Amino acid sequence: MDIPRLISTSDVPHQFLAASYLVGTIPFKALRTDPRVSYTLYVPPDHYNPDPSLQHVEHSENLSPAYHLPPLPLVVNIHGTRRNAEACRDRLIEFANRSRVAVLAPLFPGGIDSFNDLHNYKLLRYQSLRSDIAFLDILDEVKVRWPGIATEKVFLVGFSGGGTFAHRFMYLHPERLHAVSVGAPGQVTMLDDGVKWPNGIKDVAEVFHGAVIDKAKIRELKIQLLVGGADNEVHGGTEFWEWLAEKRREVLKGSGQLNDGKGRQGPERMSGDRISNLKRVKSDWEKYGIQCRFDIVDGVKHESSKAVPLVIDFLQPLVEHQHTRNR
Repeated sequence: MDIPRLISTSDVPHQFLAASYLVGTIPFKALRTDPRVSYTLYVPPDHYNPDPSLQHVEHSENLSPAYHLPPLPLVVNIHGTRRNAEACRDRLIEFANRSRVAVLAPLFPGGIDSFNDLHNYKLLRYQSLRSDIAFLDILDEVKVRWPGIATEKVFLVGFSGGGTFAHRFMYLHPERLHAVSVGAPGQVTMLDDGVKWPNGIKDVAEVFHGAVIDKAKIRELKIQLLVGGADNEVHGGTEFWEWLAEKRREVLKGSGQLNDGKGRQGPERMSGDRISNLKRVKSDWEKYGIQCRFDIVDGVKHESSKAVPLVIDFLQPLVEHQHTRNR
């Protein structure tokens, strides 16, 4: 069966973009390569060029001023375990309007391969889901649907489970990023060649089909590590994780399975409080010359909304620099 081509903003007259739900707050779209995954955007209407190719046509000076605008940088905000993708989008709308950027918020549902699973996307590979590849496919769709958004390199933001995804994606695909903000992850991956994924990188080539972690490219990135000053509790307490591990062993034993089908035990156990996690990551990265900005939000617990101002403070000069390069 032939799949209809994607409708692009270049197909729609400028005055009808809002009525077509192609600017402003965009309804969730199913990813064509994996409809289990979806995404939403915010595209600032006053700053979006629906068809940059028209700048080079004859008599382009007669076009609406919108067709002379530069491409919008893209900020991607990855949700945590609660899947609050709409909030991830909406918290950055004011910043998007003020700083002339688009915002993308993917949604990776829980329970894709296992009814009780909530952690699939954080691992990047979990049974039938490659969340890093799904994210790259989302960027490919955005490139087609919204040609006025720059998707080759993006600004990646994630808090909690989103922070776990963000730094792991950075390891595998640094060439697709301008910068990354890693907020309060519950699980972290060290650049340790002696420990298997997801705690280390010993078997990355095996798990991700020949992938190579390029530390030199990671060193080129602007990186923020971010956590609340009072975010020092293990989610659920240690007894919860002990119970969960034992319960999972019972379930797997009863089903005749020893792991998730890919040689990975899951879900991941929270490896410590989030402040300690990020301090360990920072120390680990420094051994390889990877520098980062380390922000602690005084008095804040595990509250993503209260971290947003410091995320914006990190992104603002980087976005401005990108605008300067695009002039």
